[in-house]
Amino acid sequence: MSVTKPLPHDAAPLHVSGTARYVDDIPTPKGTLYLAFGLSPIAKGKITAMDLSAVKTADGVAMVMTAEDLPFANDVSPSIHDEPLLSDGTVNYIGQPVFVVAATSHLAARKAARLGKIDYAEETPILTIEDALAADSRFEDGPRIYAKGDADAAIASAAHVIEGSFELGGQEHFYLEGQAALAVPNEGADMLVHSSTQHPTEIQHKVADALGVPMHAVRVETRRMGGGFGGKESQGNALAVACAIVARATGKACKMRYDRDDDMIITGKRHAFRISYRAGFDDHGHIQGVSFLHHAICGWAQDLSLPVADRAMLHSDNAYLLPNARIESHRLKTNTQSATAYRGFGGPQGMVGVERMMDHAAHTLRIDPVELRRRNYYEPAHAVAEQPPEEKPLGRPDPHEDLTSRGAVDTAHAPVRPLPAGGNTTPYGMEVSDFELHGMTQALLESSDYAKRKAAIDKWNAENAVVKKGISFSPVKFGISFTLTHLNQAGALVHVYQDGSVHLNHGGTEMGQGLFQKVAQVAASRFGIPLEMVKITATDTAKVPNTSATAASSGSDLNGMAVKAACDTIRDRMADYLAERHQADPASVIFTDGHVEVGEERYTFAEAAALAYQGRISLSATGFYKTPKIEWDRIKGRGRPFFYFAYGASITEVAVDTLTGENRILRTDILHDAGASLNPALDIGQVEGGYVQGAGWLTTEELVWDGKGNLRTHAPSTYKIPACSDRPDIFNVALWHGENREDTIYRSKAVGEPPFMLGISAWLALSNAVAACGDRYPALDAPATAEQVWHGIQKMKGDI
Repeated sequence: MSVTKPLPHDAAPLHVSGTARYVDDIPTPKGTLYLAFGLSPIAKGKITAMDLSAVKTADGVAMVMTAEDLPFANDVSPSIHDEPLLSDGTVNYIGQPVFVVAATSHLAARKAARLGKIDYAEETPILTIEDALAADSRFEDGPRIYAKGDADAAIASAAHVIEGSFELGGQEHFYLEGQAALAVPNEGADMLVHSSTQHPTEIQHKVADALGVPMHAVRVETRRMGGGFGGKESQGNALAVACAIVARATGKACKMRYDRDDDMIITGKRHAFRISYRAGFDDHGHIQGVSFLHHAICGWAQDLSLPVADRAMLHSDNAYLLPNARIESHRLKTNTQSATAYRGFGGPQGMVGVERMMDHAAHTLRIDPVELRRRNYYEPAHAVAEQPPEEKPLGRPDPHEDLTSRGAVDTAHAPVRPLPAGGNTTPYGMEVSDFELHGMTQALLESSDYAKRKAAIDKWNAENAVVKKGISFSPVKFGISFTLTHLNQAGALVHVYQDGSVHLNHGGTEMGQGLFQKVAQVAASRFGIPLEMVKITATDTAKVPNTSATAASSGSDLNGMAVKAACDTIRDRMADYLAERHQADPASVIFTDGHVEVGEERYTFAEAAALAYQGRISLSATGFYKTPKIEWDRIKGRGRPFFYFAYGASITEVAVDTLTGENRILRTDILHDAGASLNPALDIGQVEGGYVQGAGWLTTEELVWDGKGNLRTHAPSTYKIPACSDRPDIFNVALWHGENREDTIYRSKAVGEPPFMLGISAWLALSNAVAACGDRYPALDAPATAEQVWHGIQKMKGDI
């Protein structure tokens, strides 16, 4: 069976040889035009005059368009139609497209776009949380509040109360392939669009609206992306729409690709947050009540900010059973890039909030941070599906076993916490019935030798004044499903040809994560054939309609099940035909090892396909899947928004130079729950990459705007993503083997977004190292850059 095998990425040879084809590599028709936007230089104001004569007469320019020249809808928003393709007279951030130029080359278009002379009546921009609150500039009329129990009363009666507030920065997606689109006009009013997008159907929809045609007149194709991370869920709309409009007007193919600086200046980022918390604990560290206050900076247009901020609220519990909780969220409108989807989709921000609170509490109560977390975990799953010993290298210890007796943590044992009246439920009322972290935590503590290393670090810090070390643990409980319920659906199209080869298409998009390989493995397994007999082709809205974005970590879950349904339909048709031919029971027909067995007869799959074709049996089928059990009311904040949870745990050790704040990750140990992994090699790669990207967000990737709203960190020279040398010197990653309790594709679990939050342990480890410089809690903001760490050390020493 192809599933469960650690097979390499299907396009790996193409990637390393440089022959993988992306949008910018597609051969263009003769006479193709190249587009560039003219951008606003101010953050807020009105256009009072516009002279584009120099643009129109520049070398190579074929067409210039403003909002007045657009034939139909001037909108590229994924949500509430508040995002014009070209400024309608008002500008809302530095980098907003004001006009578009089409020229005979990419360079000519970029040069011409800088020649526009535009006068503005500049206004004072709203750039900060304080600015937005003072102006009551927000999306939604007021704050969104989710609650369970009475948090204020529980906190007031608690033996120990902590409170704090910190800033949590945004993050640039920094996909290797920038935003790109190519539109090719076809006969009649039809348009073919090649787009580097995670959401082909949304591109199709927005282009159709912009051209004033039905969606059937627009075909969108996406073979692969060079990275997406959520930045290509909605941000590609503007390029595709602009190309299609100019292609319709000129009759020529049109192409647009942002240069890196333009990409960073124009497109949205991860939402920056300010998170404030107040929590009450008893003497044993059990949470009595907690109140969170989220202020999210959403930028100038709504984009996907509401569901992002919702998911931050939904993950404010992370792994902890909160008997009384109140989560208040403000979605603030500012004159900056419209913040958008980013890996984790708000979940990381919510988790960082509660992990910071738990770390603060552990420091205040003088309880080992791991033990404090374990005392507040959700109750363990009622049934644990054991696997054979060889399939679970880290084992599945008893989740109720006391780690203190095994030397994993050096702390007094606390009495068992009684289950709250609300049961084992989240603040939004969902029962947690699959909790894995008791056993996972125990296994990771033992495999990483946490107790011994923590003691060694304490000894090191007592003996060394300049270089301090820190170690920290953080867990992950991440909900899997789109919180917009209708997006939890997928389709697929499968053909079996008479020579036994299989052609496969589905609605998911490939951005390097290995989705195509996993889904091909599913098809090969359903037919019992070698993987090389399956060809998976570009995502195409003409083959599979009404696709959901490849997001929410649901690509394999949704599309794998849709492909399974299509394959099973064809397989059952073949089985019925062959069984009738041999007077056998269809249930006795076996597809295995590249053959089909019917009683004593054994055909190759190719022979069986040829027989079915000659018997006039349809060898083509569509498949459809919708996620069961989910039900969510975002206004009430109640229901079951997630089909299941994915879990993970990480331990990170760091070293910090107290004289400069310079730091590095020395070692990371990770245990991640991928269920019954479809492809362990790909999943481990996702875990490794997710951790490094998450650690980068919280330690080095600092976005800086000046007082006028200029993004000053708009290139790799000023914006610091982690490099290869920034990965941990020792990097141990293992998968927690076991089947998903829910009926997912081969009982696997999603692995796209959950590992990102494992990087939280790197930020907490820096805090732990800084804490060795004094007695107070360090209270670092994020990202904890070298400068931030140095300032934290000086505060601990009382020097500033």
